[in-house]
Amino acid sequence: MPDRQAKGSAENFQMHVLLRSNNSIRLGFLQALLRDAGIESVLLDQHISAMEGSIGAFPRRLAVRDEDAAQAKRILRDAGEDEGA
Repeated sequence: MPDRQAKGSAENFQMHVLLRSNNSIRLGFLQALLRDAGIESVLLDQHISAMEGSIGAFPRRLAVRDEDAAQAKRILRDAGEDEGA
């Protein structure tokens, strides 16, 4: 996996949202799948979810860099986890 931190923290890049979910267990599993494949991911909207008491009104979004989106989608599809993407 290339060292993306070395490029600098001010680097601009586009993110691609793979899916939205209220299921934190599933999101953690999907992040682990991506991490094992060398793909960095981020969960968006975690803070708003916590603010509303985690009642599930605001789903969290799983996102990856645009350049990793095609590979990430294949990984999720191959694992049978592309539903809701």
